[in-house]
Amino acid sequence: MNKEQKGLGELKEFFQGRYLGVLATQDRGQPYTSLMAFAATDDMKQILFATDRATRKFANLTADGRAAMLIDNRSNRYEDIAETTAVTATGTAAVVTGEEKDKLEALYLAKHPYLEAFIAVPSTALVSLNVDSYFIVSKFQDVTKLRMKE
Repeated sequence: MNKEQKGLGELKEFFQGRYLGVLATQDRGQPYTSLMAFAATDDMKQILFATDRATRKFANLTADGRAAMLIDNRSNRYEDIAETTAVTATGTAAVVTGEEKDKLEALYLAKHPYLEAFIAVPSTALVSLNVDSYFIVSKFQDVTKLRMKE
């Protein structure tokens, strides 16, 4: 197993215990963040989340699909600055459609079954952040970058 495969395995395990992340979008250059329930695909190339199409985040993503999501394991203690691992995924977001929608929706609902009624509403969009890179920060300054695309 090479270093990148090991890193992806560790990242996948880290994501299994996390249910919420902070999505960052932009409105003509102004950053905007939203707390989101997320799920990652098995290959870690996509991070899925659901949103109503009438939200600011959806409008931002429609205008500019570039986005990032922060997922961490902090517990809001002073010690967290040195002990927390924070992962930022960067990439481009797109609404999930077509043949893969049912499969990805099932994966998302397996992690968040309480959102089944929300997903069923026609105005809800299942969105995929198609990940270009992960930036993993631990021990305050230890940074690792995993590229998902060549």
